[in-house]
Amino acid sequence: MRAAKRAVVFDLDGTLADTSEDLLAAANACFLGLGLGAPLGPADALTAFAGGRAMLRLGFERLGLAGDVDGQYPKLLAHYAEGLDRATVLYPGAVAAVEALLAAGFVTAICTNKPAGLAEELLRRLGVRGLFGSLVGADTFPVRKPDPLPYREAVKQAGGAVSRSMLVGDTVTDRDTGRAAGVPVVLVSFGPEGEGVARLQPDALLHRYADLPALAERLLI
Repeated sequence: MRAAKRAVVFDLDGTLADTSEDLLAAANACFLGLGLGAPLGPADALTAFAGGRAMLRLGFERLGLAGDVDGQYPKLLAHYAEGLDRATVLYPGAVAAVEALLAAGFVTAICTNKPAGLAEELLRRLGVRGLFGSLVGADTFPVRKPDPLPYREAVKQAGGAVSRSMLVGDTVTDRDTGRAAGVPVVLVSFGPEGEGVARLQPDALLHRYADLPALAERLLI
């Protein structure tokens, strides 16, 4: 009997791609539409990777207002869809690392808390959708990360075995997802929090994508 395939699952925002500038622009477009200016800036990248509602909450707090976060959220998504890839870039070495994993017999997948349709379109525009066997987004199932269900389904849909899989991410949400699924968690140190992610005590830190194939071989024997 052939052994089940090993799988490497990636978060998207802040892990595979730096999407912060486009996310912040979408949030600021909401505030500009309300005549409130643009309260968010590059220093708020960490909040951008926490999601649309987090950005809206921060902006309203900064403005000293009790704004309608839920009411603005659909507008934020619409603004983001319009400018999905204006400034977004893949992190250096990401494509080569994924290609190396595939060549070594791994399967790869994406598990993100970005709405699936937006994630699919972004990966298509970046020219890398074909590198991943599956994509599970925030709205694919009734639950999202850190619930382990989306992660497990991403692995299965890609043709891998959860027991021989690992998660690459950048936040506490990814750490908690991996722990809930009972799999190794690798956090990147080149995201907005930098080396600060070490405080989350992942199974390993990834300082550059060139090191990922060897790290996956070590963690998924």
